[in-house]
Amino acid sequence: MIVYPHINPIAFSIGPFFGVGPLQVHWYGIMYLIGFAAAWSLARYRASRPLSTWSGLDIDDLIFYCAIGVIVGGRLGWCIFYGNEVIYGRGTTPRDWLNIFRIWDGGMSFHGGLTGVVIAAMLFARAKGKRAVDVFDFLAPLPGIGLMAGRLGNFINGELWGKPTNLPWAFGVPNAQGVLIGRHPSQLYEAALEGLTLFLILWFYTKKPRPRLAPSALFMIVYGIARFSVEWVRLPDANIGYLYGGWLTMGMLLTMPMMVIGAIMMVYAYRRNGVSGNLKPADGP
Repeated sequence: MIVYPHINPIAFSIGPFFGVGPLQVHWYGIMYLIGFAAAWSLARYRASRPLSTWSGLDIDDLIFYCAIGVIVGGRLGWCIFYGNEVIYGRGTTPRDWLNIFRIWDGGMSFHGGLTGVVIAAMLFARAKGKRAVDVFDFLAPLPGIGLMAGRLGNFINGELWGKPTNLPWAFGVPNAQGVLIGRHPSQLYEAALEGLTLFLILWFYTKKPRPRLAPSALFMIVYGIARFSVEWVRLPDANIGYLYGGWLTMGMLLTMPMMVIGAIMMVYAYRRNGVSGNLKPADGP
């Protein structure tokens, strides 16, 4: 069993400035910056390919739109599905609407962030005269590194632990009585599966032209399988618990439709075999 090192969630402090501060920079926030920077760099690289219909300015605008969508959607989604007590108050948690902005304390929902990105991408597509489905396909391989970084942020914050286990790579986490309990490092499982594995599969899959909608479908399928798998060993949020039968979690409930819809989209994409709008025809102007 590995003893959890209890990493300080605050990476560094700056200030105070003019009697205010110090400004505390959290690792969780740094992980989001890493994710956005990685997505921007990867998108810029893809946009520079021959025949790409994307410009550097398109990428800058796209990442700005999506950053807003991730933060707003992720936080609202978490408050709605997992942590609405931060707004309405419950037990010893006072009612405080300002808690919704405390993203540096954690509490971001992937499904809420995905919804925010979908809305942001649709607004971007409308502003740029692109088809929304092409924007979705272009985005598909980009979030993996950010998802991995976000899960590492969860690990640093010491949150989202897994169930007790005797496996040699279990992390010893103290319970309420201070006794070390070996637990699955579910944050690291998710970083590896939802993050790195998802990125590698989507990145290499999209290196070649694929039918329109197929990259988006593959993203939903791979993420869904990865998230659903880890949910079996991850503890549910304490304020929600299991939804049914001592095994069904909110994460499973939100993820199952992704896999089904993704599979339907993939079949549709290959049957229709539409040409992506992200690349110009080889014999075009």
